[in-house]
Amino acid sequence: MSKQFTLPQDADLARADSLAREVFSDVANKWALLIIEAIGDGTRRFTELRADVDGISHKMLTQNLRLLERNGLVERFVHPTVPPRVDYTLTEPGRELRKTVDAMCAWTTRYLTEIESARRRFDG
Repeated sequence: MSKQFTLPQDADLARADSLAREVFSDVANKWALLIIEAIGDGTRRFTELRADVDGISHKMLTQNLRLLERNGLVERFVHPTVPPRVDYTLTEPGRELRKTVDAMCAWTTRYLTEIESARRRFDG
């Protein structure tokens, strides 16, 4: 008889009240994923990110950067200049998550034609 592995409550995505589900919800949105991809391997300023993430508002960029920072995926550096300069970089966990984001981008590119065909069939 095999022994079934039991996740700690905070790590169980099936539980609505788990920390894992909260973190998943924070990072599994289009803006967070696009921000992670835009930061990439470097350090980016807020204005650069806003320009690179087409369609994002100032408010949404701010909210998502705060969520990513809160979850330890992004570090925020404020330089004591006038006006203040703020830089963002991915932390080690953020860089690891970026590997998944990169794979999702590659998947999208690879299957875009098939997805478009399926949508045309579905939409009639």
